[in-house]
Amino acid sequence: MSAFVTVIALPRVRRRAPVALGACLLSFAVFWWAQRAAHVSMIDLMVYRAEGETVRAGGDLYALRTTEAHLPTTYPPFAALLFTPLTLLDTSTMRTLATAGNLALLVVFVAFSLRLVDHARVEGVWWASAMAVWCEPVWTTVRYGQINLLLGALVLWDLTRRPWHRWAGVGIGLAAAIKLTPALFAVFLLATGVVARARQGPGGPWLRHARGAAVAFAGATLLAASVLPYDSWHFWGRMVFETGRVGLVEDTANQSLRGVLARLLHTARPGLWWIASAAVAGSLGIAFAVAAELRGRRAWAVAACAVTALLISPVSWSHHWVWCVPMVLILGTRGRAAAVGTALVFCSYALWWVPHGPGRLELHQTSAQLTLSALYEGAGLVFLTLIGVRLWRTNRTV
Repeated sequence: MSAFVTVIALPRVRRRAPVALGACLLSFAVFWWAQRAAHVSMIDLMVYRAEGETVRAGGDLYALRTTEAHLPTTYPPFAALLFTPLTLLDTSTMRTLATAGNLALLVVFVAFSLRLVDHARVEGVWWASAMAVWCEPVWTTVRYGQINLLLGALVLWDLTRRPWHRWAGVGIGLAAAIKLTPALFAVFLLATGVVARARQGPGGPWLRHARGAAVAFAGATLLAASVLPYDSWHFWGRMVFETGRVGLVEDTANQSLRGVLARLLHTARPGLWWIASAAVAGSLGIAFAVAAELRGRRAWAVAACAVTALLISPVSWSHHWVWCVPMVLILGTRGRAAAVGTALVFCSYALWWVPHGPGRLELHQTSAQLTLSALYEGAGLVFLTLIGVRLWRTNRTV
């Protein structure tokens, strides 16, 4: 009987996938048209290309100021090495390939996210991608020509495979060598292994995974140092500590705890308030991630680590929050209301409803404006709280 039902259901399944694919392609086409109609600048992509040109010319990478906004280089030297092929393309072709590449990476990112929650059906990937493309972090990622989806895909590729896989840790290590924030995933793996060992359990898989990430990071960083010795010395000895180079901390696009506190306290230097809040959020976030991992809840653990990294980073631009995609998908497995509410936060574009731009207007926001410009951090903190409550309830029932 079950075999008969399966045979009857197969045509339906086969019809669903093409319909979902068609809806995804239509959504992507409209998205692409909307981006072009908005005359997106892809300004960060232009910075990446300028970095590649500087590497090829043998210039000072961290003295670079480019585009009309005079933007500097902020990533480690290894990233600049990866950007050198961009110099072989004309601007129009580069922008087209960047848009197409980011849309393809979104599908990959969604697929890995659904694999985390054990719902990796083909039609689900297409439907989720069709909707996810319209959230503000994804829109802004494509608008600026950013690499957030690449980094997210590398991390999830790593964390959705068996921990004893020969390439375990490579994705996280490479992502951290390109941009430092993903390094917190290696810290999470290390902490999990240490805690498991302390409980007389097998901590080897997590420690091996963390070691693989460290080796991949070190290898990529040393490769960059061998090609760009001066720039590597300059970055790791000085530039890595100069967070002010990235942009104004109070900018409404800065959706980290530091950005919220700067706007709340009406100062560009939240100082000890930020250090204290980041320490608390970081400690609790990693603790929740480790506890979830040890209970076999990898999806919750990965999302908790990602949100923690975004909260405690000195600067987390709104486009860094592409991790809202797995957040919503994970919440959707537990309750529709929470998933819908979170999706609305990231699809509302509400942080851009407040005064922003030249003149440091964000330092003079009203209570209502402060609320709107803190929605991502609020969603992240609520998400971590939900994980903490769920872990506490699980612990009580054990």
